[in-house]
Amino acid sequence: MQLHYIANTSVPSTSGKTLPVIDPSDGQIFDEIQRGNAEDIDLAARAARQCFDNVWSKFTAAERGRLLMRLSQKVAECAEELAALEQRDCGKPTKQAKADALALARYFEFYAGAGDKFHGETIPYLDGYSVLTWREPHGVTGHIIPWNYPMQIFGRSVGGALAAGNVCVVKPSEDACLSLIRVAKLAAEVGFPSGVINIVTGYGHEVGDALARHSEIDHISFTGSPKVGTLIQQVAAERHCPVTLELGGKSPQIVFADADLDAVIPTVINAIVQNAGQTCSAGSRLLVQQEIYEELLDRLGKAFSNLRVGPANMDLDVGPLIRQTQQQRVWDFLSDAQVANIPMVAQGQVVAEAPESGYYQAPTLLRDVPITHRLSQEEVFGPVLCAMPFKDEDEAVKLANATQFGLVAGVWTRDGGRQFRMAKRLKSGQVFINNYGAGGGVELPFGGVKSSGYGREKGFEALYGFTALKTVAIKHG
Repeated sequence: MQLHYIANTSVPSTSGKTLPVIDPSDGQIFDEIQRGNAEDIDLAARAARQCFDNVWSKFTAAERGRLLMRLSQKVAECAEELAALEQRDCGKPTKQAKADALALARYFEFYAGAGDKFHGETIPYLDGYSVLTWREPHGVTGHIIPWNYPMQIFGRSVGGALAAGNVCVVKPSEDACLSLIRVAKLAAEVGFPSGVINIVTGYGHEVGDALARHSEIDHISFTGSPKVGTLIQQVAAERHCPVTLELGGKSPQIVFADADLDAVIPTVINAIVQNAGQTCSAGSRLLVQQEIYEELLDRLGKAFSNLRVGPANMDLDVGPLIRQTQQQRVWDFLSDAQVANIPMVAQGQVVAEAPESGYYQAPTLLRDVPITHRLSQEEVFGPVLCAMPFKDEDEAVKLANATQFGLVAGVWTRDGGRQFRMAKRLKSGQVFINNYGAGGGVELPFGGVKSSGYGREKGFEALYGFTALKTVAIKHG
């Protein structure tokens, strides 16, 4: 049984209740977590506040950096263990789970070196004045982490917050807690003071809501759906608490006739099947110039047909979806496609070894998807790619921007002028030219526009969101 981790101590929930931990590969319960409540959040928040006021705020940026570097090294040493936890908890194929563990180590490594490079400014002002600014941590930051990439999102969120001088209360998804509890324990092992990292597990409407409302939480970082993001904003606004929100996307991959299709095909496939399509920045819409539409779909269809889906430990192209309700969600979208007579180009194959009780979905390529259909407008959060043709640059931009989201976009063209025109015209937080995702890019600021949220995580930019600017004006005659 897994317990909360508060002030470097494993503690049961005051509710006395637990929740089952289910392996998505076979649908079987294999562990339990605590069903936390507002009392548990209160314990964690007060422990964090005491730590910040009396201990952590006295650490220099360099000292915080050394601890983060030790944690990075410890995570790298324990990457196999963490990957195994993530694999069973989330259904990730082995290579993806291991990559996530190593990405977590890289986040801590990056932020270990960033904190003491984060400087204020001096501002020229009136004669007889010296004016300077510095950045101060918010204090206690709250982090609501989703189930699709728990380790990576913990790294980009908590790593930046710690480097900036904050202490953290973390609420993982009830579907993906195990790796983060272990990371918090590793932090204690390498010397993080009691109360710097606190983990409280449970349901969002109980633990997440209590975290967002708690008076000791000075900033909230949330990754999840626009609907829940709106609720977080409303609750935080009642006490004027700043928030950073990453709320998903419906990201386009835009392929022009002059693109290198040999480079396009594997990247487009990976961008929709990675983590079984359960990725906020998944390239879920494929916009293709008419001249090459049939050729590209033919080649993609053959590649999709060869994709294999199975249990996480088989390390195939695609693992299971996280839970049965997510599987049903994907099925509902595909059912709507059938009702609308949207043509299916190809599907991958679920292997015979996959237990019937697992939550599997074959990767699916659809074509001629109307821009007004929900498949073009809503996040499926599964391995479903929707293709549609376009005539020219103007139509490509119109289609790409025709959703409520604006997280990521990919553009494939050899035309240098078009590359910059498209990057400027696309309403998106990130634009990738002749690539998609840039290999993860710990250093690259990440976040969206429109309903994809606001604020930035990852890279040096994240430190601005986890601090407040103070201006000091000194009159000296």
